[in-house]
Amino acid sequence: MNLDFNKNDDKMRLLISQMEQRLQKIYLGGGKARIDKLHEQGKMSARERIDFLLDKDSPRFEMGAFAGYEMYAEYGGCAGGGVVIVIGYVSGKQCIVVANDATVKAGAWFPITGKKNLRAQEISMENKLPIIYLVDSAGVFLPMQDEIFPDKEHFGRIFRNNAVMSSMGILQIAAVMGSCVAGGAYLPIMSDEAMIVDKTGSIFLAGSYLVKAAVGETIDNETLGGATTHCEISGVTDYKCKDDADCLTRIKNIMSKVGDYDKAGFNRTTPALPKKEPKEIYGIIPEARDHQYEMKEILERIVDNGVIDEYKELYGKSIICAYARIDGWAVGIVANQRTVVKSKKGEMQFGGVIYSDSADKAARFIMNCNQKKIPLVFIQDATGFMVGSRSEQGGIIKDGAKLVNAMSNSVVPKFTIIIGNSYGAANYAMCGKAYDPRLIVGWPTAQIAVMGGSQAAKTLMQIEMASLTSKGEEITPEKEKQMFDKIKGRYDSQTTPYYASSRLWIDAIIDPLDTRKVISMGIEMANHSPITKKYNLGLLQT
Repeated sequence: MNLDFNKNDDKMRLLISQMEQRLQKIYLGGGKARIDKLHEQGKMSARERIDFLLDKDSPRFEMGAFAGYEMYAEYGGCAGGGVVIVIGYVSGKQCIVVANDATVKAGAWFPITGKKNLRAQEISMENKLPIIYLVDSAGVFLPMQDEIFPDKEHFGRIFRNNAVMSSMGILQIAAVMGSCVAGGAYLPIMSDEAMIVDKTGSIFLAGSYLVKAAVGETIDNETLGGATTHCEISGVTDYKCKDDADCLTRIKNIMSKVGDYDKAGFNRTTPALPKKEPKEIYGIIPEARDHQYEMKEILERIVDNGVIDEYKELYGKSIICAYARIDGWAVGIVANQRTVVKSKKGEMQFGGVIYSDSADKAARFIMNCNQKKIPLVFIQDATGFMVGSRSEQGGIIKDGAKLVNAMSNSVVPKFTIIIGNSYGAANYAMCGKAYDPRLIVGWPTAQIAVMGGSQAAKTLMQIEMASLTSKGEEITPEKEKQMFDKIKGRYDSQTTPYYASSRLWIDAIIDPLDTRKVISMGIEMANHSPITKKYNLGLLQT
């Protein structure tokens, strides 16, 4: 191993360590004291409930752990968005579990909570994946009600989705394990089966204080909406459970009797490990953004046996297109190649740029994968499409549009892994969040932005300098540097994977070693949903 490899390895391990330290803090939700308080009430925490529910030692993928990260500081933050969402296995059945975290503002809904819950339902609907709600929430966070209550993608969309999912035949199970109030009270009854924990679970449109204020009736919350009321009188819930463990065990029993599903029929053989050591990925990804590496070296440490069948290997080299297997599943890989290339004029250019020939190749490869019913995996490390007169005259816009069209109209499931740069139109063409990847994750080295920090800072600084100069202010070299550093620092802070993950532009930040697991679990869940649409060639016909 050379010196650069060791430096890269050290840097990646440091980034992963920082990520894990931040996650450990997020895992505490509102803090240990609040978890202890739940235990005193005879309740488990959200994460303890999920651990109890999911099959022991089975794979799992947590979506949106960094949701709300470093947001809502004026309200004391919102760790994990106040809800824990995990794709895992219950009684051998793959499903998605949504658990309100009552230690974070009593499980109240912030805007990011709504966005995260809707993402969980989107995953469920796209993949016809059973969904289990572990409800323990005080409802809408009132100081921000205008940002979570009335709009199309706000709180009410949850219940609309409940109804749509029911019509799609997607199994929904709700367990009321704490508060379930106001509009949220519709969720259990709109699920297929609902249960409630005695003495700790409660459901009502209005609590005892509001009932007193509204109609003058004096009543306690347990009588108003506890387990006895809803299991013996109202019939809102189907099962009365003595405690959290009893409730979760009942869910396991229900899931153990669920029948098989129609499959999409994606090809899978016996899984095999990569031929080369996956941990070597740590040393391959350069610390510096302008240093080259071979994407094939990454792929050989992700795919089964390290074997890829490359499509048009000698053409359009800034994108690698290849057939391979990941954990036995057949996949079509579209990956950017960040290498140094020499132009016809002799100057050196760093790769990760999408050229016309690469865009054309990738578009045709995507078409082929759709014809063969092979899921697509996009691995992003690109700064954008090539610019300049030569590219414009060569039809880069037309070829870029062809790639975007082919990718947008794809009917096979798409999965996106951002391992480096994800800038500008390259984010779009390589299946960014706007293009409906079933899952989209980033490595700790990911950056998402319109353009790189230096380029953006120079552009913004020129605008600001022109404004100051027009007002008669003199710009000294020292002041110019201060302005540049300030603008670049602000811009760079918005390109980190944490900024992206906190806003759910990506579903998670992952250790590169978890890439195979995420893709395999993603294809397995996509296999729940047969393909019903016909692939439209669109611009590929031109």
